[in-house]
Amino acid sequence: MAASWIDIGAAEVLQSGGRLDSEVDGYYVAAVLLEGELHAFEDRCTHDGESLTGAEVESDFSTPCGVVICPRHGTRFCLRTGAALTPPAYEPLKVFAARIRGGRVEIATA
Repeated sequence: MAASWIDIGAAEVLQSGGRLDSEVDGYYVAAVLLEGELHAFEDRCTHDGESLTGAEVESDFSTPCGVVICPRHGTRFCLRTGAALTPPAYEPLKVFAARIRGGRVEIATA
């Protein structure tokens, strides 16, 4: 079954360092652009179930991926795979395929 793509907003928001938030397939999803690479992930820390709003996104040269850092307890999640890289979280974030098309950010649904 081919994926469907959902438009979640203007890519220019990400290019200025912003973040797009939307609901896709029943998940709250955040999209960010880090070093030219688009990432989309479930906006929910797997440690405590709270939103990752306000989380820092940065490069992590000790891993092959950028990270999103939970603002409450500091768990670092890989933006490419969703893997929890540090405690207190051990379960991965759900990540989504994403693309920029026609100046818009689209997230793939299952």
